[in-house]
Amino acid sequence: MPPPSTTPATLHPATPPALAEAPVLAHVTRGGVVESVHRGSIAVTEADGTLRHGWGAPDDPVFPRSSNKPLQAVGMLRAGLRLPPDQLALACASHSAEPFHLQGVRDMLATAGLSEADLQNTPGLPYDPDERDVWVAAGRTARPLAQNCSGKHAAMLVTCRVNGWDISTYREDDHPLQRLIAETIADLAGEPVAATAVDGCGAPVVAISLTGLARAFGRIATAAPGTPEAQVTAAIRSHPAHLGGTRRDVTALVRGTDGLIAKDGAEGVHAVGLPDGRGVALKIADGSQRARPVVLAAVLRHLGVVSSAYERLEEAPVLGHGAPVGRVEAVGITP
Repeated sequence: MPPPSTTPATLHPATPPALAEAPVLAHVTRGGVVESVHRGSIAVTEADGTLRHGWGAPDDPVFPRSSNKPLQAVGMLRAGLRLPPDQLALACASHSAEPFHLQGVRDMLATAGLSEADLQNTPGLPYDPDERDVWVAAGRTARPLAQNCSGKHAAMLVTCRVNGWDISTYREDDHPLQRLIAETIADLAGEPVAATAVDGCGAPVVAISLTGLARAFGRIATAAPGTPEAQVTAAIRSHPAHLGGTRRDVTALVRGTDGLIAKDGAEGVHAVGLPDGRGVALKIADGSQRARPVVLAAVLRHLGVVSSAYERLEEAPVLGHGAPVGRVEAVGITP
């Protein structure tokens, strides 16, 4: 057997600076000692879409994951989708699978003569831990309806029905629906799509820069009345619990901040649109969710945004034997 290599480890050539060279944005402390750190990149855009502040590599492409959902919903509305505000918020949601979420998805499908059997998203258990316990205790297994993306998939199916498109292939990259959604995201972001892959739910996910993602959210948050973008903003603002859940930080943020829209995403992504047209998008490099709301709260405080949700976002204790012995705290959020 050959001896172990003593050559220093090197980064894969494809590793982008947004991940490999991102600055430390959060410390994890235990007993006053920094035990771990989280790196990340952030983009803050002005109302005109230009980059105002950037940490790390804001112009590197990333997969926004579920933070793309409000942009995808705009694309579906442009294609003729019509939903009441609560169901439109579900189309933008990574829901917790509370009873009103599940019934809303069923109702959305029923408007087009569809049912849960038509959903092609990955079967899952409820996102919310309490709802998951209830679900499992009742003897239920993973189902597409319970998975957090079922609202988006239901809206995709209804959009296909409105346009007479094939519903059996709606997840394919070359389907008319997915082509239109990709074009819409590029339009809102003000830049071309950098890559396309398969999201955790089975639908396509496109990559754009954090700057483009922030720009898109700023545009949606300040869109002219009556436009698809304004419909998405109104739905998120009026039904924040449908966007996330009664115990979710994204719901607390929308509820507690006048005029703001927001959407969290897997792998440590979060995007925000402010009522003055500014946008914020961040990506925690290691994909950690524990640092995401803490860093976002620090950025919004830095921008002078007033919110009653900061305590909820910054609630990130580090436990020892069940008691708080440290915390996750943002660092380096300066001009």
